[in-house]
Amino acid sequence: MMIAVNAGSNSVTTFRVHGDRLTDRQTVYSGGRFPVSIAVSGQTRRPRRAGTVERWLRYWLTTRTRIRPTTLRSYETHVENHLIPHLGRLRLSEPAGWHMTGMITTIGAATNRYGRPPTPSTLRRIRATLRSALNAAIREGLLRDNPARHIELPSPRRPHAQVWTAQRVEAWEQSGERPSIAVWTLEQTATFLSFVAKDRLAVMWWLIALRGLRRGEAAGLRWADVDLDAGVAMIEQQRIANGHLVTVGPPKTAASRRLVALDRHTVRLLREHRRGQRAEQRTAGESWQDSGYVFVAEDGTALHPDFLTRRFHHLVGESGLPPVRLHDLRHGAASLAHCAGVDLKTVQAQLGHSSIVLTADTYTSVLTDLLAYAAEATARLVLAAAARNPGRRHRRNDLPRKSAAPVEIATMEHPVSRPSGRAKGGKRGRPHASHRRPTKIKAA
Repeated sequence: MMIAVNAGSNSVTTFRVHGDRLTDRQTVYSGGRFPVSIAVSGQTRRPRRAGTVERWLRYWLTTRTRIRPTTLRSYETHVENHLIPHLGRLRLSEPAGWHMTGMITTIGAATNRYGRPPTPSTLRRIRATLRSALNAAIREGLLRDNPARHIELPSPRRPHAQVWTAQRVEAWEQSGERPSIAVWTLEQTATFLSFVAKDRLAVMWWLIALRGLRRGEAAGLRWADVDLDAGVAMIEQQRIANGHLVTVGPPKTAASRRLVALDRHTVRLLREHRRGQRAEQRTAGESWQDSGYVFVAEDGTALHPDFLTRRFHHLVGESGLPPVRLHDLRHGAASLAHCAGVDLKTVQAQLGHSSIVLTADTYTSVLTDLLAYAAEATARLVLAAAARNPGRRHRRNDLPRKSAAPVEIATMEHPVSRPSGRAKGGKRGRPHASHRRPTKIKAA
């Protein structure tokens, strides 16, 4: 049986199914868009009764038609490498909570090809895949409860970018260990941009380092989306890598579809880049492929996002700077903008984040210069206040007095009689002593 997945007008994926197992897949992408739809040649049978977990997972994968190819690839990796090896032979209604806990414990104790255990985020994504598949079984009436929702996992901590200070650079040179997310200082970023000034993609490195574009957004930027006279660029699409295949789709989130402002220097660089690209087109002649992208190969074809990652890694090694990833330039762009005095709300709009919490927690590293400025500003504030009032000592009388609580005199049954005028001899007599109860005073 053959399953043809149509991912757009120019994108078709075919699956060869043997029984309930997808044994072969051949995909041809040519700029298809999302969502995708499935057209089945033959018959795709939904399980009428609860079979094995493996059978259900493979059927569930064929129904994931409105997701990105990268998301589908992640689902397939979780199913083939983790879920089927641990739960595949069980009946669909058989797995219980202890099965799930044992699977997560075994996966967490294993190591990847780099010798590192899976992160809490990876474990959560595996659980999310299993929960989604079992929820689909509940909707089909094959299950009553989802045991995957009872799995307890450690809370993942969002990694924070660390700045390549002189001490961290020295430690990296001695041990070779580097932070998972690292950003360059202002001087290191300027050094790299000066080093790559003669590179064909120098303007793209500049845009990523200063405006925080994702690699897919930079690779998918078209001249039709750039207005050099107005000094703006619209992020309308991105190129998404799925192995050797590339698809063109919308930006990552709705907030990622944004307007990027271009400064005058960047506009001048883009004009020079366009003149150079037209010169390459005249040299190539008929072999030139007019793809319409701002950054292209020497024959005019669009760039693969993975090529940008490899090229950047090569340039960083040649520059002699401490290593950073291509995506770390995006972290550095947010930190540099924040250090230049740009508020976080504007930085959020620049990067295309849907939440300012993500911008504040992850993408704005605290640069050393910004910390020094904050420390100096705080010290100047206190010293200026002390200089305005030299020698003035704190006095207790200067403090505002607390207002006394109102006093209420309770009404007595027999009030005290006042002295009656003057006593004999014209002198005011002393009040007559009373042996009655004293007055009751209640504090309000």
